[in-house]
Amino acid sequence: MPPKKAAILAAASKSGGKKKKWSKGKVKDKAQNMVVLDKPTYDKIVKEVPTFKMISQSVLIDRMKINGSLARVAMRHLEREGQIKKVIHHHGQWLYTRSGSD
Repeated sequence: MPPKKAAILAAASKSGGKKKKWSKGKVKDKAQNMVVLDKPTYDKIVKEVPTFKMISQSVLIDRMKINGSLARVAMRHLEREGQIKKVIHHHGQWLYTRSGSD
């Protein structure tokens, strides 16, 4: 009897001893967005952003490759200049649109 038990334990430890290998998730690259505006980027923002139909912090981050604080400053600047107008000013998300004839 004992040799049979030992054989069963040995077989169980061989098959069930290995851990399951979980797949490693894909890692997204960290964005290298600008934290300080240079003259070409500022000119690009002033020229192109007022032509966008929907202007939000997320849109500026994606299209202009700037960080969030620069995007908020740029939107406030363009609103002060009268180039864009406010649609929604929620504490979490600001939404602007182009001013003029739509």
